[in-house]
Amino acid sequence: MREIEKEVSRIVDFIRKCVNDYGFRGAVLGVSGGIDSAVVLGLLIRALDRDRILALILPERDSSKRSLRDAQRVCKHFGVVPQVYSITGALRALGAYKLFPPAFLIPEKLKQIYARNRWNRYEDPYIMDLLNEGDELFLKGLAYYRVKHRVRMCKLYMEAEKRKYCVVGTTNRTEQLLGLYVKWGDDSVDIEPIMHLYKVEVYEMAKYLGVPTYIIEKAPTPDLVPGIVDEEAFGLTYAEIDSILMDLEKGIEREGPAVERIKKIITSTKLRELKCLHLERGE
Repeated sequence: MREIEKEVSRIVDFIRKCVNDYGFRGAVLGVSGGIDSAVVLGLLIRALDRDRILALILPERDSSKRSLRDAQRVCKHFGVVPQVYSITGALRALGAYKLFPPAFLIPEKLKQIYARNRWNRYEDPYIMDLLNEGDELFLKGLAYYRVKHRVRMCKLYMEAEKRKYCVVGTTNRTEQLLGLYVKWGDDSVDIEPIMHLYKVEVYEMAKYLGVPTYIIEKAPTPDLVPGIVDEEAFGLTYAEIDSILMDLEKGIEREGPAVERIKKIITSTKLRELKCLHLERGE
């Protein structure tokens, strides 16, 4: 417990230092209803006065009702009044919803079955996602879910810049190593207070910070493909993943299908990280 307390103190100091050193007046955080944003919110209220924290909840047409409810509840739990802003209109104006038909009248269970069947038709959809590979339907799906992250980030920065606030990210080390984020989306922030923490460490910190049990016990999901959770996409549990990642970090060699799976994901993530091709200045 003392180690967690020490780490919380270190992160809180980091947040305060970043805000003060760069002249920010406060912080903007997108709250999703998941454990990572809940932990970051719990850290922010220790670092800054509540009136300097803007919690934004940004649902859209296909967002889970539970995620919206959990995001509102976790804000209330930490004593922060969120602003809820639907990005449906922005996505519709961009033509995002033309890629897939509306599903207002379809029960959530049927949506999940349809999404799962579509996911399972491919041999390794997560690797395909990382490498931007697949048939026309799969590529449309990539564009469809990624634009949502990017629109959310535009909204976060618009609200932040109006107030001279910083945008705070919620990516953890496991997600960063395995590519569970959208380029130019949730990887585009000013501060990443938990990027050094593995997912299992995020869970430990959540308990210490008093994150509600209904958040901690909920299966982590990007809330983009109905019914598909993180661990299903990876093909391994977070406990298995982090055990392998920690050993790799220490230089401990391990063998087996799970290790090879993680190494393949890491390699694919690095290949995706190409940011911009350009010519060097000529003489």
